[in-house]
Amino acid sequence: MKITALLALLLALGSAAGSSARIGPAAAAIEAATVKPRLGPSSAAVRGWQWPVHDPGGGPPAILRGFHPPAERWLSGHRGVDVAAAEGDPVYAPGPGVVSYAGTIFGQGVVVIAHGSVRTSYEPVVPSVHAGDAVARGSPIGVLAAGHCPERACLHWGLLTGHRHGVRYYDPLVLLGLSHLRLEPLG
Repeated sequence: MKITALLALLLALGSAAGSSARIGPAAAAIEAATVKPRLGPSSAAVRGWQWPVHDPGGGPPAILRGFHPPAERWLSGHRGVDVAAAEGDPVYAPGPGVVSYAGTIFGQGVVVIAHGSVRTSYEPVVPSVHAGDAVARGSPIGVLAAGHCPERACLHWGLLTGHRHGVRYYDPLVLLGLSHLRLEPLG
């Protein structure tokens, strides 16, 4: 049975009618992004989220490959966004949280940060943090390694809820107000 992306995310975060204080800062940012889907980067900073890498020119980094989830969770797809950066660039926590994983998976460095009911993931990264470390928005979590994008270095940034067979992936740009959650038919 398919469920709407919005419904799944709201269920993971708690009651949609709940106050932002009750569901936490990460949930409040996603809740705000669902209400105002096309806010600019300056609004994102007010909600407490930032880009995980910085463009050398000071603007937002380029998106090399967007979010394209598979039709069924077991099929191939792109479960995050690839953000342009140079090998060796620092990678930052886009919001406050606790590092839930920092290590290697299939030969690539990965960092995962829990922000309440949602998690963000970053690869390939040489971690400078450890599982259990608390991070603030803008805290360095490692440096970008080569290996994800074939033509140039890039950071793969993901947003997910749930665990194991219940994992759901979302466009991390929703945290910055640059994307929106798409409703899908039930069925």
